[in-house]
Amino acid sequence: MQQPQSYYQKNVQKYQVQLQQLKQKSLWISISRFVVFIVAVLVLYFNFNVQTLLGVAIIFIPFFLILLSKSTDVKNAIATTQAFLKLNQDELKILSGDFSMNDNGKAFANPGHFYAYDIDLFGDYSFFQNINRSTKISSKIALAGLLLANDNQNIPRKQEAVKELASKPDWRQKLLVVSNRDQSKIAPSKIIAWFQSYQPKSAKWMLYVPILFGIISIILSVAFYLGQIDAKIFGAWFVLGLGIIRKNQKNIYKLYTDLDAIMPSLISLKNTMLLVENEKFKSSLLQGLVPAEVSAEKSISHKLDALIKIYKRKELTNSIIIKLLADAYFLFDILSFYQFENWIERHKNEIKEWYNSVDTMEAYSQFGNYAFNHPDFVYPEIVQDHRMMLATQFGHPLIDKSKRVNNDFSIHSDEFFIITGANMAGKSTFLRTVSLGIVMANVGLPVCAEKFVYQPVKLITSMRTNDSLSKEESYFFSELKRLRFIIDQISTDTYFIALDEILKGTNSKDKAEGSKKFVEKLMRTGTTGIIATHDLSLCTLEDAYDSIHNYFFDAEIINDELFFDYKLKTGICQNMNASFLLKKMQVID
Repeated sequence: MQQPQSYYQKNVQKYQVQLQQLKQKSLWISISRFVVFIVAVLVLYFNFNVQTLLGVAIIFIPFFLILLSKSTDVKNAIATTQAFLKLNQDELKILSGDFSMNDNGKAFANPGHFYAYDIDLFGDYSFFQNINRSTKISSKIALAGLLLANDNQNIPRKQEAVKELASKPDWRQKLLVVSNRDQSKIAPSKIIAWFQSYQPKSAKWMLYVPILFGIISIILSVAFYLGQIDAKIFGAWFVLGLGIIRKNQKNIYKLYTDLDAIMPSLISLKNTMLLVENEKFKSSLLQGLVPAEVSAEKSISHKLDALIKIYKRKELTNSIIIKLLADAYFLFDILSFYQFENWIERHKNEIKEWYNSVDTMEAYSQFGNYAFNHPDFVYPEIVQDHRMMLATQFGHPLIDKSKRVNNDFSIHSDEFFIITGANMAGKSTFLRTVSLGIVMANVGLPVCAEKFVYQPVKLITSMRTNDSLSKEESYFFSELKRLRFIIDQISTDTYFIALDEILKGTNSKDKAEGSKKFVEKLMRTGTTGIIATHDLSLCTLEDAYDSIHNYFFDAEIINDELFFDYKLKTGICQNMNASFLLKKMQVID
């Protein structure tokens, strides 16, 4: 099995060499362009007349454009190589525990979601920040959407897709680099809306006007060069062409401005789709994300490439001299305008599907990258029996391996565990470990364990509750709303519930009685889950219900220092540490 660290180190060395070679090539092309320009200027300086000007235009401009195209290609290659280099350097940092360079997805941490706000899924040093590599808004939305779906169906099919993508590190990196080259600040949703709402301004006959005008221009140019017509006639034709362009300038300028803004995203979409179309996938899930086999002319990348070619031809007229000649003698902008509108009209309703396809592929590619980076993690064994989860050496995936303490954990359907423990002993971390393990399993990822037998289930949590000044809600009322949400959900579907110290917003007596009655209500519905608490009176429920079991995380004071082993044990915690910590921090005497 290929080890991620050695793979990334080799890539860093390879791309550093390539980058140096490309920079040298770019220098020579720049020198050649300068030489061509100087020669053209000298020819005109020593023999300036209209014929010489036309000859220089015919000979030197195409040569200059070829060098310009080569220069653009090399610059793109340099940017691509730099992107590959940075990607592999970042992966090495992430393997060492530093993934702060990635977007943390904080915007997706919705407190009203089933679990998004509770389990370090989003935010600084979150799972999303660890797994996300995309800079594109739509790709990040797709990735967050999969993590938030709470979908426990077809897990083997998802695992098949993740495993296949994990085995394609080179292809995944190409996909990410191509995708992240999209520097458009416009979200694909707005691009889709623009296409779908666009109303064409040109008529079909407009295609033939530039063609006819261009043919006449060529004839007049040859005649003028041979001295068959007067310069005034040639100049008048020049003015006529510019006049026709000016009459249509408003619509042309508006379309060009919009295309300039969205074209980087469309170029990225085309290049990404080309990679996807050319890769042969075995996974049924991945095959479903790309169109069925069609001829190259009917492929999505080919359709997008047709638009990009029109745009690149337009870009060649960015030079003021070339633009004047192209517009005046060939009505270039009118031809391009018609071609753009014709393409938009034929494909505007397909754009949404194209974006959704590549965004989902990119999201699963992130899963494949995560699996590749964690070869010691295990894919859950999916079962349909009474045991909901059996995990050995189960740990939190965001804790460094050298510091992580793993636990064995087993729970059957309809069982409920009450976990007590001292402050900072590991209760909340364990709840998040189990919850994140469920989310990872449901999306098809390997989990941080040596063995993970799993009966798929949806997740719902209540760990972090905030008051709301804007809604004039107290902390306690927010808690009640969350618990009400849980009761409503479990009445319609099966969930694994993770609760951390519920009813914190009321007095200790009400908290104890309310917590006990809430757990009893869960037992009557046959709910499976775990609750962490400091309230030892809740542990008496084990005597009343065969399906309730007590576990704890312990703490010891050794040589006047607090010691935690972070190991899950059977029973009730006897060592609480609040008073010790208050004295240790000199809060009390």
